[in-house]
Amino acid sequence: MAQDILIVDDDRMVAEAMQRALEPDFEVRIVTEASAALEACQQKRPDLIIMDTVFPDGRAGLEVITQLRDNEATADVPILSVSGWDEIEDKEDTYLSGSDDFLSKPFQQRELQLKVKALLRRVARTHRPAVVESLQVGLLNLNAKTYEITTESKRVLLTPVEFELMRFLMSNPDQVFSADQLLQRVWGYPPGIGMPDLVRVHVKNVREKIEPNPRKPIYLRNVLRRGYMVPTTSAEDVERVTAA
Repeated sequence: MAQDILIVDDDRMVAEAMQRALEPDFEVRIVTEASAALEACQQKRPDLIIMDTVFPDGRAGLEVITQLRDNEATADVPILSVSGWDEIEDKEDTYLSGSDDFLSKPFQQRELQLKVKALLRRVARTHRPAVVESLQVGLLNLNAKTYEITTESKRVLLTPVEFELMRFLMSNPDQVFSADQLLQRVWGYPPGIGMPDLVRVHVKNVREKIEPNPRKPIYLRNVLRRGYMVPTTSAEDVERVTAA
């Protein structure tokens, strides 16, 4: 049975163009009002949602994404946001609301197809039974069943994308990976597809959750001009940052 994709876009011509790009590989439904997305998901849980973030009544798409993430039935449905706005602040807003990725209008049909397929592959990988129940790197512990990550002072819940990012980095501790490498190995994108901003924003969000001081990260560090890593952190590292 073909996987079900729900497109939410007030511009029917754009929505139908996306529909043509995705059929016949997928079953595609269209709604043109942000508020209708919630009812459509209740009628049938989609495998992926493509959500326009800007509607005539404002940025209603972001509000609906937040509501979808707060609903247990749709909390882990991958969401691809599309928008004609392309500022970094707009992308940050979509990720903070719960979107998995962002696609700027206008876009190539091939890019849409590749991003949709990569998101669905990542979800399939996430839903496989965990080989190990938890990962421990220094003072970090990642629970593969609950998606919770624990530091020396807190326990927080990660989004599915944040969990996949941390699971990969913690499976390869003390190794540096560039944004392009992470886009390929965590998000499953082919080379040239996906934006480094996607990695940067999710790294920022994880740091806000787990770091004693997000401006001076110790758990999820960046190496200048090289990329990101999870080092083996000690209690002394934490004391040094908190005392500064």
